Amino acid sequence: MNFNLRDIYNHMGVFALGIAWTLILFAVASLAVFFERLFVFFRSRSISKQFASRAGPLLTQHQHEALVKEAEATKGSHLAMLLGGGMKHFLAKSRVPAGKLGPVELTRRELVRINERVSADVRRGMSVLATVGSVAPFVGLLGTVVGIIEAFSGIAKEGSGGLGAVSAGIAEALVVTALGLLVAIPAVLMFNFLSTRADSLQLSLDAARSEFMDYLEDLGPQKPVATNGAAVATGPELAARKESRDVHPA
Repeated sequence: MNFNLRDIYNHMGVFALGIAWTLILFAVASLAVFFERLFVFFRSRSISKQFASRAGPLLTQHQHEALVKEAEATKGSHLAMLLGGGMKHFLAKSRVPAGKLGPVELTRRELVRINERVSADVRRGMSVLATVGSVAPFVGLLGTVVGIIEAFSGIAKEGSGGLGAVSAGIAEALVVTALGLLVAIPAVLMFNFLSTRADSLQLSLDAARSEFMDYLEDLGPQKPVATNGAAVATGPELAARKESRDVHPA
């Protein structure tokens, strides 16, 4: 018998075929996640650059409402998601009387929560690559064990230990092992590549968040503004007014 891949595939048992097709599905899933993440990373980087060029002048001119609208209109940018959510929260907290925590501190905490959601979105699907890279060799090894068992079963049936009695089973076992390694090695490489890209993107977002918080802190104490544009008295101002009325009743 000439042992080429087609002949080996045609002589595979049901279990070995199941192992082989499972590994093929692993490979397809790995490629799908890899190219999808590449598309998301490059799209986010490109759109974020465009958003940053528009957001910078808006922050310089203190056009905060315009920044929120610009961020909401920008889809596919993690930077827009982070800064837009932070500015929206800051404006919302600035319109109500101040509590124990000011708008800046509340915005800082909100940005931490938003950053966690952004980080989860950045690494979405990468667990598939990690799983395939770690599991695929063992799946191939399982096929190897089954192939060796079938090879020894062939020896028992033939009554001799000749090469012809075991060669088909051994070849089948080695092919499944090789297939498992062919699936696992690229999956590990793709995971490492995407992890590097994700870390770089996350580092840029952390720097942008830090700069944004510096901007908010540099604004100084902000007078809360009501929805109708009138200033809202803060807690100390209300207390001072009450004390003034008590001292100087109308």
